[in-house]
This record gives sequence, structure tokens and C-alpha cells, in this order.
Amino acid sequence: QVQLMEYGGGSVQAGGSLTLTCTTRGIDLDRYQVAWFREALGKEREGVGFIADDGSTSYDGSVKGRFTISKDKAKNTLYLQMNSLKPEDTAMYYCAAEYGSLPSVVAGLQGYEYNYWGQGTQVTVSS
Repeated sequence: QVQLMEYGGGSVQAGGSLTLTCTTRGIDLDRYQVAWFREALGKEREGVGFIADDGSTSYDGSVKGRFTISKDKAKNTLYLQMNSLKPEDTAMYYCAAEYGSLPSVVAGLQGYEYNYWGQGTQVTVSS
């Protein structure tokens, strides 16, 4: 059974940093593409970025250069390091996983491409 669980959300001032953690069970991080999504109040879910089964990463333009996704296969864990946070980064953040490698960067940032999801962790950035 695949399980994903996010940790590390909280409140931070603009310009600050947070690291989100997603622990996984039932998947091999070398065989799954894993991603981070976020959903702000009143807005649609959007892809933040993903790390493919080969370790390559891609990011949405709104976070590129500020956020970094990494994984630790030995710990079955995915990370999202968020720096230079802005109030517009405030959202519920979710990790997601899908077997194999999605065919494009665009596909990798689409929530409907992923079958496995965590329950989310809230990030609030104050100005």
C-alpha cells in the first residue's frame, strides 16, 4: 500500500525559509516520479516541481531558483527546501507520486498525472 505523509509546514515571515518533508511507504523512489503541489485558498492546485525517477528536477517558474526538491532513497523521503519565501507562497502543500517517468515537464506539473497523494501541510508566509 502506497502512503505519503508531509511534515514541516508552519508560519514564517517573508524572506524566510522552510523545509517540507514527505515520507513515503510502498514505493521505490528510483522507480517513481515524485512531486510537490500547492493549493492556495480560493485558487486551483498548481505544480511546484518534481523529481523524476532518474533524479532530474523541474520547477514551476514561480519558484525556480528559490525552491529545491531532493530525495533520500535510503530514507524513502522527499524534501522541498523553500527559500526567500513570499506571501504568495502561502498554501497547502502536497506531495504526490506516480510510477515511472511522466513524458514531459508539463505533464510532471499536472496533478491529474499522479495517483498517490499525501494529506498536505500548511505553509503561511506573512509580510
